[in-house]
Amino acid sequence: MNDQTNYGGTNYQVNTGENNTNIFYPEPEAPIVGIPHNLPLTHVEAFVGRSQELEQLHQQLQQDNRLAITAISGMGGIGKTELALQYARHHLEQETYPGGVCWLRARESDVGTQIVSFARSRLGLKVPEGLDLQEQMGWCWQHWREGAVLLILDDVTDYGLVQPYLPSADRFKLLITTRLQLGKSFQQLEIQVLQEAAALELLRALTDAERIDRQLETAKQLCQWLGYLPLGLELVGRYLAQKPDLALDEMLQRLEAKRLDARALKRVADGMTAQLGVAAAFELSWQELEGAAQELCYLLGWFGLAPVQWQWVESCFADGDPEDLEDLRDNQLIRLSLLQRSGERTYLLHQLIREFFQAKSIAYPHPEAVDELKRSICRVMVTIAPTVSEIPTSMEIARLTPAIPHLEAAAQHLIDFYSDEDLLGASTRVARFYAGQGQYQQAEPWYIAAYNTVSQRFGVSNPDVAISLDNLAGLYRSQGRYSEAEPLNLRALSIWEQQPGENHVSVATSFNNLAALYRSQGRYSEAEPLYLRALSIWEQRLGENHPDVATNLNNLAELYYAQKRYSEAEPLNLRALSIREQQLGENHPDVAISLNNLAELYRSQGRYSEAKPLLVRSLWIRRNHLGEKHPHVADSLNNLALLYYSQRQYNKAEPLLVQALSIREQQLGENHPDVAISLNNLAGLYRVQGRYSESELLHLRALSIREQQLGENHPDVAAHLNNLAEVYRSQGRYSEAESLYLRALSIREQRLGETHPDVAISLNNLAGLYYSQYRYSEAERLYTQALAVLFNSLGATNPNTQTTLNNFLYFLQQVMEAGQTTQLSDHPLTQDLIKQLRQQLGKTEE
Repeated sequence: MNDQTNYGGTNYQVNTGENNTNIFYPEPEAPIVGIPHNLPLTHVEAFVGRSQELEQLHQQLQQDNRLAITAISGMGGIGKTELALQYARHHLEQETYPGGVCWLRARESDVGTQIVSFARSRLGLKVPEGLDLQEQMGWCWQHWREGAVLLILDDVTDYGLVQPYLPSADRFKLLITTRLQLGKSFQQLEIQVLQEAAALELLRALTDAERIDRQLETAKQLCQWLGYLPLGLELVGRYLAQKPDLALDEMLQRLEAKRLDARALKRVADGMTAQLGVAAAFELSWQELEGAAQELCYLLGWFGLAPVQWQWVESCFADGDPEDLEDLRDNQLIRLSLLQRSGERTYLLHQLIREFFQAKSIAYPHPEAVDELKRSICRVMVTIAPTVSEIPTSMEIARLTPAIPHLEAAAQHLIDFYSDEDLLGASTRVARFYAGQGQYQQAEPWYIAAYNTVSQRFGVSNPDVAISLDNLAGLYRSQGRYSEAEPLNLRALSIWEQQPGENHVSVATSFNNLAALYRSQGRYSEAEPLYLRALSIWEQRLGENHPDVATNLNNLAELYYAQKRYSEAEPLNLRALSIREQQLGENHPDVAISLNNLAELYRSQGRYSEAKPLLVRSLWIRRNHLGEKHPHVADSLNNLALLYYSQRQYNKAEPLLVQALSIREQQLGENHPDVAISLNNLAGLYRVQGRYSESELLHLRALSIREQQLGENHPDVAAHLNNLAEVYRSQGRYSEAESLYLRALSIREQRLGETHPDVAISLNNLAGLYYSQYRYSEAERLYTQALAVLFNSLGATNPNTQTTLNNFLYFLQQVMEAGQTTQLSDHPLTQDLIKQLRQQLGKTEE
């Protein structure tokens, strides 16, 4: 810390003379009839949101057998003076204080003179001549009018200066307004900003209520930008009243553009209790800070708009004395209500004070010192979140959530102060935090920001640019935005291929990413050579037994699995498992992944006895290494449940699916994509058990999650539509099922292309529905379309093709037995299959 006193910066003009309020004090020639008072006039048009504070204030002042002293404290602009004034005027009407209500301007140095003047002019007391001021005051207190008395000391900056003038009798009630934290010897009433409803009500009262309600969402944004600070709200409300043609969104734009220098926040209208604009009100406290405290403010202003953990601040001043830093915080910033303690070792700035601190740091005449403070924040942000998991657990989310506003603020406002090494991670960490929770829309702008920052600093051919492109493409792939993802993957691959070394491992990574995209689109023939090239590079550069080789083997096996090329997938899964066991140990979590994949392959082939021990071992590894509540444990529980489901052991499958769902909801949040998977699987179990109402509810919830996370036209949404349609079809709710099948088909045709195997699945399902409704000609047309797609994309011997072909054969057999072949077309495939069926049945065509 630099204990400098020549701190410079922007100085907002303030009135430090008689008072900081625009108040008129009437001075009558004779004592006032009734309860004597000298309360300022007020032109407040609406005093809202403070009823609880008024009640609490009254209770604190009504202490018997002692001098009751209550201090209204809070930041500048919070409405301390107005609260005291409204309380005093209300109880003047209620005659709560028959001995009088005396308003004293504490910023002035002559509080004693003000008291004696009140006694003479309002109480009619004739103070004896020849007494000094202290003796005059003592005489006034002894001869004061009977009854309870309310004394108000407005805007106390040093209690020690006014304390000698105060009475000691318990009938005097003392109300203080101050920005200071006066300690526990006083009853404190620290007032906070307004709630949203009260803030909106204040705007309605100051301007046209219909105008506010017509633009309600923008009005809420205005209130939020102002931090619900009464002074800011009143200034903006009166400014809007003067400009009836000014739209609220334009008002918001002016605030965002000019910040505290916006005219609306500087112009004090006639009739306002406050005389100062927002920045000028804060300037009063700023001028009382030491240079080192101001330096601390420069730093705090660049953190995010959220509680700041104090260890972060200490890390920014690593060479300073932590105790000195605490003293600056406690004895200056907190004492002057510029900073608020929000929790254990956490502190919060009001957003407008944050704006004020930023403006001060920008105007500081030694920018290199402020730049170093900004760099220190960036270094701390890197230590807070060095990495973010692909699927963060609830524990990791809980740890990172308080830091995210600060990570965002640093990535948005301090990006130029990140080192080259940390630049890419600044925005990428935030993006991964959101993407890992399925919040893809929140993640996208941060991935784009990461690309923009690295390309601007390093040029468009830098390796970090390639990484940022692959990250953004991966997000688009997760959202089913394949046409947007592909050019990004191709650009990333091109950048890597330009780097020294044709077979660099990063080239293999790009091959792998592009292959994954093609696999998602069902472009299996294009994906396979890319996976093979990536595998070849990794084997050459890393060796045949490297863990990254195992990862690529796993990906290639997944491609074959999707095509039901089980005999080719199995040796790859076995080799990947062997590498991981040898290189990582038999109980490594990556071994559990391989075990799980191999087990799923066996399950799909009906090799249940071989699949079960692998799934049990995978579950054991994950529980021991990751804990009972880890999302990967939920994955293993889910897969073991699917094994039992395949064996029709529904009573064993259900508790595992319920447990997996519970873990995912707790660890990932109720709207995570993996929760939708669990809901879908449990719903499928209930459907085959005939528990249709339970199944429907779960499918609807899963569909809602996927639509929210991925959009209404994602291929995964189509899968959920298809599954819900199956429930309706099982219940005979054909019209509802048909609309869902048709929507799923439309999504798949648009997003995957008309020749994708999943399109054939939709055609097959819709055909089955039409068969159930005796709509034979429509069903036949869809079956032939589905088989044409499958023959071309997967081949005649593929299990998916064979399943659809068997469905068509069964359909034709039933039509023949019903004597309805006249409804069928002369499609070559239909006629060939009918001929085969008749031959099998020993019949000849008539």
